[in-house]
Amino acid sequence: MSARMQRRKRIALIAHDNRKPDLLDWATFNRDTLAAHDLFATGTTGGMLGSALGLDVFRFLSGPLGGDQQVGAAIAEGRIDLVVFFWDPLEPQPHDPDVKALLRIAAVWNVAVACNRSTADYIISSPLFGDRYDARLPAFDSHQRRQLPATLSAPLAP
Repeated sequence: MSARMQRRKRIALIAHDNRKPDLLDWATFNRDTLAAHDLFATGTTGGMLGSALGLDVFRFLSGPLGGDQQVGAAIAEGRIDLVVFFWDPLEPQPHDPDVKALLRIAAVWNVAVACNRSTADYIISSPLFGDRYDARLPAFDSHQRRQLPATLSAPLAP
């Protein structure tokens, strides 16, 4: 099974506080390329990028307030094609479980994730980035048809 990505990609942009300047610098350098795509971001990052770049950026909630989970849901629903997430590996994050869940759901649905500038540069400069792309989606048929133990599949008592 595959999902066809159009030429116009839907890109989620996220950065932890200490990495926001790096993401802004990267996005400014790539502004003309990003302008040809639909941009999404978590709260503060989205406001910063929209103002600095002069582009429309759909804003989810701030990451710690549920924005990371909203991005994850958009990935599961097939509404995000790429995640550029400059996360800070040196600072503890109070919403670390949400970050891990976001990265996990991106891996589950075969969505590319760039966690640093060099990876983001490789992705955005790839010939595949500017064209349609058929991303292979995993088949979850066997997972959805699995037999649950009777205690898990029984209806809940009223």
